[in-house]
Amino acid sequence: MKEIPRGTLQEQTFYEQVGGEQTFRRLVHRFYQGVAEDPLLRPMYPEDDLGPAEERLVLFLMQYWGGPRTYSDNRGHPRLRMRHAPFTVNRAAHDAWLRHMRDAVDELELAPELEGQLWQYLTYAAASMINTEG
Repeated sequence: MKEIPRGTLQEQTFYEQVGGEQTFRRLVHRFYQGVAEDPLLRPMYPEDDLGPAEERLVLFLMQYWGGPRTYSDNRGHPRLRMRHAPFTVNRAAHDAWLRHMRDAVDELELAPELEGQLWQYLTYAAASMINTEG
């Protein structure tokens, strides 16, 4: 049996495994379609246009999962809890956020192990943003 030379096989990042930028743009766009119609979440986005918030989340998720570091280059450290502190994030907001994100994840039709990894992170991130009882 011939040995594979060291360095021949390169491990892909999660970002690459799920399809790169296009996949994250689809995910976040679908998520914000839900947010735009949600009476609980929409007021948390003071900008008239959800486009800038959508772009920030796309860039953050791409960087988190091994893609380009554009988010940090433009905005510095993510500081997610600090950036969300001005908003009331309670259990109801958490549940609404995850409901829209679940719809978006389902539409990606990722392989089960990749979908599970993504969903585990999203549920952890959503729980960590809760800053108010109720």
